[in-house]
Amino acid sequence: MKKCVKITVQGKFPEGFLFTFVKQQAQSLGLEGTAQMVTEDNIRIILCGDPTTIDGFMDFLHKHTELAEITSIELEPFLKEKDYRGVFRVIE
Repeated sequence: MKKCVKITVQGKFPEGFLFTFVKQQAQSLGLEGTAQMVTEDNIRIILCGDPTTIDGFMDFLHKHTELAEITSIELEPFLKEKDYRGVFRVIE
């Protein structure tokens, strides 16, 4: 069964963080969804996939907070609104 979550991350992010860190990790875990920089210090990530795999992504995010000077990570359930077609995309 697939699970979808919305993750809001706050902090100071290095250039290319969404592509080199978030997208790469989501793709390597086979997750689908989107990531978007909402403001300079706020990123919104929508993930859909196996609950265990999503937990793995969250563990990876928590373990590497120093890379982006992450100050806050919020996780909440999310109802899938559209078909991501098995792909993880970064919205610019």
